[in-house]
Amino acid sequence: MALVRILVDGYSLLHNWPELAEGAPRHSETARDALVEMLTQYQDACGTPVTVFFDGRGARRTKPKNDAGKSVEVLFSSAGQTADDLIERAAARFQSYGEVLAVTDDFAIRDTVGGFNGSVASCGNFIALIQNALASLEKKLNNHNRSERNRFSRSRSA
Repeated sequence: MALVRILVDGYSLLHNWPELAEGAPRHSETARDALVEMLTQYQDACGTPVTVFFDGRGARRTKPKNDAGKSVEVLFSSAGQTADDLIERAAARFQSYGEVLAVTDDFAIRDTVGGFNGSVASCGNFIALIQNALASLEKKLNNHNRSERNRFSRSRSA
C-alpha cells in the first residue's frame, strides 16, 4: 500500500530536535512554528501530506504562519484527550486508505499504529530523513538553476 499520510507527534519531535528553534522553549509557539515550517518544506519535497499533533493543554492556538492552502495540518488535543489519542485515532481511520507513517518516540503509539498495519519512525530517524530529503531537493534545484543559466548564456551568445 502507498503511504497516504505522515502523523507526527509534535512535542516528541521537538524534544529530539534541539537545533530547531534553538533557544526557544520546546512547548513555545516559536518552536511549534519552526517545526511546522520544517514539516511544510518536507511535505513539499516528498509530496505526502503531513499532520502534526500537539497536546493542547496550555498551548496557544494561533494559526501557524504558513497557513497557505496545502500546508501541514496542525491539530491540538482538547481537554480530556492527548495528542497520542489523536494519532492513534487518525491511524485507525486512515487504515482503509493506505499506509500511514507515525513519527514518535512513544512506544505505546508505535505499537498501536503498527497494529493498524502502519509504519513507525523514531524521531531521530525522521529528522535524518527530513534533512536528507531537503539536501537532495536543494542539490536538484542547484543543478537545474545551473543548467538554466548555462542555457540562457548559450542562447545570448549565439
